Parts: sequence; structure tokens; C-alpha cells
Amino acid sequence: MSLSCLTRALRSLTISQHTLLSSQAAVQRKLGAQMPTTIVQCRGFLTTVPLEQNRKNWKKMEKYTIRPIGMKKTGGRDHTGRIRVHGIGGGHKQRYRWVDFQRLRYEEGKEDKPFEEKVVEVRYDPCRSAGIALVAGGNRKRWIIATENMESGDMIKTSGVIGRMAVLAKEGDAHPLGALPVGTLVNNLETEPGKGAQFIRAAGTSGILLRKVNGTAIVQLPSKQQVQVLENCMVTVGRVSNIDHNKRIIGKAGHNRHLGIRPSSGRWQRKGGWAGRKIKPLPAMKNYVNLPSITGQ
Repeated sequence: MSLSCLTRALRSLTISQHTLLSSQAAVQRKLGAQMPTTIVQCRGFLTTVPLEQNRKNWKKMEKYTIRPIGMKKTGGRDHTGRIRVHGIGGGHKQRYRWVDFQRLRYEEGKEDKPFEEKVVEVRYDPCRSAGIALVAGGNRKRWIIATENMESGDMIKTSGVIGRMAVLAKEGDAHPLGALPVGTLVNNLETEPGKGAQFIRAAGTSGILLRKVNGTAIVQLPSKQQVQVLENCMVTVGRVSNIDHNKRIIGKAGHNRHLGIRPSSGRWQRKGGWAGRKIKPLPAMKNYVNLPSITGQ
């Protein structure tokens, strides 16, 4: 019933081409002026509005900056305006801090040399669960993921050298996996050298360097899954900061709305057999060393 009423309403709002031409001719006779005889096309009924009309590429900037970058809310919608992820919307206004996940990034004229940076500030980041640290060294400043005990004034070291003996690295330092002893707690793991950290970036997480085999290293992730990467992939020593993130108490529904989490529809559904506890075996180890080539397919 409601669909038929909507259809009749839309038909009543639609103006035919003959009506437009007759009204335009009447205006010309009344005013006696030469008017263009172009046909005005009526726009159809829209249900969504694409976000590309007023969206800026706020994250794709040419030059790195430590200043907070303004960003717009998407509400879980993609570039076409359709909702792709439900439960997202509202929340407090946020600004993005550009975190440099590629820790081993040399300055011009100082390639292939270990360098030190000083921690200027450790602060909360609204766009992630972990804390971030502003470090300065040489002629640059950048944001990185802070470790558990990192404080302002600390000196952190970054080196890409793999020596014969394992180094005794302290928390916050960054080294290749091949330079660290077995059993070291690590975070911000790269899957390919120079690609930037992709694993172990959430608050309070850490991985374990299990063993090194023929130029590769095997790391256990926080999910207990094991990955095998090249030994010259960079990692940071220690645990990620904000280890009590999983102990926070929401307290009220308004707190979730403040975080940008919308409630569900409210329809109660009984859980089926999928909801019980299941003991599953550990997943197989993922290998990031011998990836299949795309050109060979």
C-alpha cells in the first residue's frame, strides 16, 4: 500500500516534456523576449548521495606533516553512498595524526647509518587504540606507535644492520628480525622489507620471535598464529602502549555513541548452535617469503 502511494506521489511530481515546452512558449509570448528553447530535464528520485561530491583526499597528501589533518565522517558508506559497514555513525569530531609505520626511513645524505631520535611527546590518538609518540631526529619530526614504557625525553635507536651477534636492544628500538635474539617481544612487524608495519599495532599487543631459519624469521602473533618473513623485516622491541585498553568500562550507551558506535536494530534473536564454545586447532603458518608472482599467472 505504501509503495503504491509513493509511486503515485512521484508520478504527480514528474513534469512532462510537453508541459515544459508549452509553459516556456507562454512565457516567451508574455515577455516578448528571445529565450533559449533548451529542454529542462527533471532529476529522478535519489535515495543516496555519493560522498565523492564533497570529500577531500585528506590522507593522500604529497608532503608528510605532523599537524593534525581534518577528516570527514563516512558513516560506514563507500564512495557510492551505500552503507557497507553497519553500526557506524555520529561520534565526536576527530583529527588524524599521520603515523609513519615505516620506521627505517633514512634522511637524505645519511643512508645506511643507524640513527637516534628523541621522544618529544607521548599522547592519546583518537583514531587508534594505541598511544602515539612524536619523535625528533636530524631535521625532521614524525609520529610513531608508542611502546609500553616510552616517555618524553627517551632516546630510541633505529638500525638496519644485521651483525654476527644478536644485539641487546632496549624497548622502543627498531631492528631487523635477524639482529634480535630468539624470544624477544616485538611489535609493528613488517611483512616485506620497506613496506611498513602491518601486524601487531593494536594497544597492549606483542609478538614473540620464535626462531630464525635460513635467512627468515618466524614470529608468533598475538592471535597465536605464526608467520614467516624475511629476516631483514623491521620490528620494534617491546609491547604496544595502552595495555589496559581492553579493561575500559563503557558505562552507558552515550559513551558508545561518543565513540561513533551506533546501536543495533534491537530485534532479539535466539542464538543457534554456532554460538557455543569451539576448540579449534591453531591455523597453519603463513609464509610471506616466497609469494607467487602475478606475472606468472
